[in-house]
Amino acid sequence: MLFAIDVGNTNITVGLFDDKDLKYTFRMTTGISRTSDEYGMFFCDWLSVRNMKSDDINAVIISSVVPNVMHSLTSGIIKYLHVNPIIVAPGIKTGINIAIPNPKALGSDRLVDAVAAYDIYGGPVIVIDFGTATTYDLVLAGGNFSSGVTSPGIRLGASALWQGTAKLPEIEITKPDTILAKDTVTSMQAGVFFGYIGSTEYIIKRMKEESKVDNIKVVATGGLGKLIADNTKSIDIYDANLTLKGLKLIYDKQ
Repeated sequence: MLFAIDVGNTNITVGLFDDKDLKYTFRMTTGISRTSDEYGMFFCDWLSVRNMKSDDINAVIISSVVPNVMHSLTSGIIKYLHVNPIIVAPGIKTGINIAIPNPKALGSDRLVDAVAAYDIYGGPVIVIDFGTATTYDLVLAGGNFSSGVTSPGIRLGASALWQGTAKLPEIEITKPDTILAKDTVTSMQAGVFFGYIGSTEYIIKRMKEESKVDNIKVVATGGLGKLIADNTKSIDIYDANLTLKGLKLIYDKQ
């Protein structure tokens, strides 16, 4: 079986693949400093409660945008799962041509999402990942990674609102019944939610206009992405496990 691990700024997301099937997923926080033993024991304990053992894992692939966790994470995997993990990095086989001036600057998470969106849903495609930052990447027909946009994530933007003001409270990010709010909390929710819908729709519209490419699909994933995708016609598909599926596709290409 394969462990596919996506190390993001907020969470580490892990998927367990049995052949082509994604059997289980789980998350842990990225911000906590852990030793290699803590990572390794966590993975072993997680397998144990599902009546599996470490020997059942014969491969691991990792995409990471947080370099300082990688030594402990990879060491824990080698020590406890007895597997040398594949790391998504420049030079790895992906089937995607990174047609930007500095391909090595592209984050591995964006590359993995591009692979999954293009391989599963076809191109041309705009793939959006609603994470700590929200990324919009355009993959053209033929698998050419053409361009990308980066904006603050919805939770990051919302936290700046209450952390940067003296009286505004921390709020749940959700869709209010109406934009015509009558109280502080609802007015903040309306501003955060509808404001983010507006920026998402405009960025997609502008990317389509400037690319001058017809029939571009829009595929979204990540965190609060479903909340956004369910409330706009600009997003065609929401796939919660897009990144993990991309890691499995990249592993298969090696």
